[in-house]
Amino acid sequence: VQLQASGGGLVQPGGSLRLSCAASDSKISINAMAWYRQVPGKQREWVAGIFKSGSDYYADSVKGRFTISRDNAKNTVYLQMNTLKPEDTAVYYCAADRYGRSWNIDDMDYWGKGTLVTVSS
Repeated sequence: VQLQASGGGLVQPGGSLRLSCAASDSKISINAMAWYRQVPGKQREWVAGIFKSGSDYYADSVKGRFTISRDNAKNTVYLQMNTLKPEDTAVYYCAADRYGRSWNIDDMDYWGKGTLVTVSS
């Protein structure tokens, strides 16, 4: 299964972007899907995650500004990012865990290649 992320780009502080990530196999059962981000020189960090049930979870740094959602029929996950800040600049990766074990990076079964988000005036 391959994940393809899209939607990154350059946006001004306070602006919005919507990321999408689609799995190549829409039939496989995926319990959890998530977004992570990474800045050069730093560890990859978890941003948000969502279970097949629709339960969603967020890192404190994005709570109230980002919204994760998914289309289970298409095995696609979205990340709506509002009120963006310069510190949100990073490469964003989507990931999927067939079993929904945890948001630990090591528990993710599949990873997308990443899409760059740059927040700058």
